[in-house]
Amino acid sequence: MIWGSALVVLALALRAGIVNRHVRGRLMASVVIFAVYALIMAALTYYWEPPYGPLPQQLNDTVKPLLLALGAVNLIVALAVNPWRVDRLPDRFPKIVQDAIVIGVFASAATIMLPERVFATTAVGAVVIGFALQDTLGNLFAGLAIQVEKPFRVGHWVNIAGKDGLVSEITWRATKIRTKAGNFVVVPNSVLSRDTITNYSEPDPETRIELEVGVSYDAPPNEVKATILRAIADEPLILTARQSEVLVADFAASAVTYRIRVWTVDFAADERIRDRIRSAVYYAFRRAGIEIPYPVQVQINREAPPTAARDASAATTLAQVEIFAALNSEARDALAQEARVDLYAAGEVIVRQGEPGSSMFVVVQGEVIVTLEPAGQEVARSGPGGFFGEMSLLTGATRTATVRAGADTVVLEITADQFRQVVLSNPTAVEQVGLAVARRAAELDEHRSASGAASGPSEASHTFLTRVRRFLRLNFTS
Repeated sequence: MIWGSALVVLALALRAGIVNRHVRGRLMASVVIFAVYALIMAALTYYWEPPYGPLPQQLNDTVKPLLLALGAVNLIVALAVNPWRVDRLPDRFPKIVQDAIVIGVFASAATIMLPERVFATTAVGAVVIGFALQDTLGNLFAGLAIQVEKPFRVGHWVNIAGKDGLVSEITWRATKIRTKAGNFVVVPNSVLSRDTITNYSEPDPETRIELEVGVSYDAPPNEVKATILRAIADEPLILTARQSEVLVADFAASAVTYRIRVWTVDFAADERIRDRIRSAVYYAFRRAGIEIPYPVQVQINREAPPTAARDASAATTLAQVEIFAALNSEARDALAQEARVDLYAAGEVIVRQGEPGSSMFVVVQGEVIVTLEPAGQEVARSGPGGFFGEMSLLTGATRTATVRAGADTVVLEITADQFRQVVLSNPTAVEQVGLAVARRAAELDEHRSASGAASGPSEASHTFLTRVRRFLRLNFTS
C-alpha cells in the first residue's frame, strides 16, 4: 500500500512539472493504475488475512504484479521518448508507436513474472486472435511500419492508391487523405504497405509542374522561349528561387510542342498555376504575333465503286439465275440498278421460315444453306448464282424455309416494288419469270414428296400467274 501511494505521488509530481500534454496524459494513466494497485494492497492488508480465499489470492498473485508492471512501463516510456518542455510528439515515436512499445514491454514483463499463467492463457488465445483479427493485425503492423519509416506525415501531399491528397490522419487501421475535391479517401494501412507512394512534400516541398503548348512552325524557337519566360516571370505562385524552363518537346504534326517547367511550393494550386500560365502565354503570343495553330485534319474521301461497274456485275449475276434467264438484257439491267447489295456473316440468318416477306435474294459471293423447320433439316446449298425467296417476291407468301449464310456471303435483294417497276415497262417479263418460278415450285414439291415431307397440291400455271398479277397490282394481260 505504501509503495502504491508513493508511486501515485511520484507520478503526480512529475506530471506537475511537464508541459507536454501527451506526457501529462500518459502520467495520469499511470496515476490511475498505481491508485488501483494501492487500493488492492489496502484491501489485502485490512480485509483479508492469509491464507487468502480464491478472489484475494488471484488479486495477490496475478493482478497486483501486472498493475505495478503496467503503470511502471507506461511511466518510463512516456518520460523516455517524449520531450518534457515542448508540447509535441517526437517524429520517430508518435502515439501509435508509443502504445506498441508499452504493450510489447508489458507483455515481456508479464511473461517473465508469471510464465506459467501467461503461457497457459495466451497459447490458445493467440491462435484465436490471430485468425479472427488477421486483417486488423495486418493493418496494425503496417501502420507501425509507416510511423517508424515515415514515408509521409500528416500535412504532406501524397499520391496513394492513385489518389492525390493531403494526409489528414494516420491511425492504427488506416490512413486518411483529403483530395483536392474535399473528399476523404480512407486507405487501409495493409494496402499502403504494398502500394507505391509518391510524396510531393519530401525531401522538400518544392514541386515541379509541367505543361505543353503548341506553336506554329513559322515562329523561331528562341523567340518563343523568350516570350513564354517573360509572360510567366511575374506569376506569384511560381517559385522564383528555381529557374523556370522552356524546352522544345516535339515537332508534332501541326505545331512545334514546347514544354514549360516551373516550380512551386503549393502543390494544391497546381491546376490554378497551369491555368494562369496558359492564360499569360496566350495573351503574350497575341501581342508578339506568335500563332497557336488550330489542329490540322486531313479528310480523305472514300471513293465508292463506280455505279456502272457495280450494275454490270449485278446484271451478270442475274443472267446466271434460271428464272431471269428469259429476260432481255434491258430488263436485267433495270433490276440490277434497283437491287440492293447486302453482306451476311457466316452462320447469320438471312430469312426465317414462317416470317412474312416480299423480296427474293440472289447469291453473288459465298454460300447459303436452306433448312426446313422445326427439325432444321438441310435441303439445299447454293453458291454464286443461286437464289431463294422468289415466291415471296411474286406472291407475298411467307418464307417456306430458313436460309442462313454458310460463309461470309454477298447477296442481291430484289423487292416486289422494284420488280413491279421493271415488269410495268416489260409486260412479258412477269409471265416469263412466273412460269419459271412455277416450274421450280413443282420441282421442289416433287423433292419434298420424295423425302417424305408434306406438300400441298401443285398450283396450275395460269392460276399462279393470276396470283402474281394480283399481288404486284398489274392490270394488263399477257
